[in-house]
Amino acid sequence: MKLEQIDWNQDVPETYQEKYQALVPSLRRRKGFGLLFVECSPAQGEKIIENVKADLPQKKIEVWHLDQPIEKLFNLVEDLQKTKPVDILFVQGLEHSFYEYENNQRKMGWDRDKIYTQSWGGVPEILNHLNQQRERFRDRFNICFVFLLPRFTVDYFIRRAPDFFDWRSGFFKFPMDAETLRQESQKVCWERWQKEDYLALTPQERRQKIVEIQSLIDEDGQTPDQKADLFFEKGLLHRKAGELEAAIESYDQAIEIKPYLHQAWNNRGNVLGNLGRYEDAIASYDRAIEIKPDFHEAWNNRGNVLGNLGRYEDAIASFNKAIEIKPDDREAWYGKACCYALQGNVEQAIENLQQAIELNPEESREMAKTDSDFDNIREDERFQALIQG
Repeated sequence: MKLEQIDWNQDVPETYQEKYQALVPSLRRRKGFGLLFVECSPAQGEKIIENVKADLPQKKIEVWHLDQPIEKLFNLVEDLQKTKPVDILFVQGLEHSFYEYENNQRKMGWDRDKIYTQSWGGVPEILNHLNQQRERFRDRFNICFVFLLPRFTVDYFIRRAPDFFDWRSGFFKFPMDAETLRQESQKVCWERWQKEDYLALTPQERRQKIVEIQSLIDEDGQTPDQKADLFFEKGLLHRKAGELEAAIESYDQAIEIKPYLHQAWNNRGNVLGNLGRYEDAIASYDRAIEIKPDFHEAWNNRGNVLGNLGRYEDAIASFNKAIEIKPDDREAWYGKACCYALQGNVEQAIENLQQAIELNPEESREMAKTDSDFDNIREDERFQALIQG
């Protein structure tokens, strides 16, 4: 069986419509097995599917939106073919499998360079499966498979599934024009506010958002400023998912592009603090403060980390700076109270806790009731009066 090969030397259409007009004839004339790879964003993939369904009504089209990592595909297709005839099968969402693979490699100690240079230290199980089963796919399925993939997923196929990828009968890259790219990038960043700083996202939605952001980062024509902002958003999502090493990588990439992005330095410090890397966290906060001296959140966070190191006087000085900038910073007043309590300075601990309670009675009291930092003064009548209200 002779597979059609793409002519890599031909002029490459630059617009969505030109690319789409090149794709449709391949789908229209194809009968039986075929492999088409389409590099596109998730949003473009949805548009392609909608357009093809409208333009090729004679074709029996199925769409798989994979929203979970998978390790095997053959049996799923075999079950599908038993239940209904299929001419074209769109497969969207394989990037979830590669995202999961990258997270597993980080847990095994892979660093950023090893992951992103696509070294042969390992291969995602789904790609092992496709490499090994490629002849069975050809022999068993009279289906044209159309894999809709963001760029980083295409790179996985090229570098880690060459046996399967080399059987392609077409490769189509859908570019995004500059204005659309700008709008999509800004939309991703704005959506955070609608999702309560990403707290409202389910783990599945969070993973999908990370993949969407990565696809925008990889787009040709992406501007450095937009790319840095997208890396920043990616760092927030990774931290919400508890993927702390990945969060640091994202903040590092944002800072590499925009060294003066003080929010990224601050958030990087927070993640380093979560990992117990307190000295590194302080260095990040110091950089954020150097860039923006009135950044009270960084002063406050710095105080918390210094307190964790037992450097209470330095921590109090940092909290005082936060309060100087923002007198109603409840967290800074509360942090000072903790430091004084740990030093056994009952008077100052009570005075600062009183300030924190006046600013936010419910939250401050509830925290103080169980906070071990106050164990030294817990039996003091004044402390008990404060937390009981």
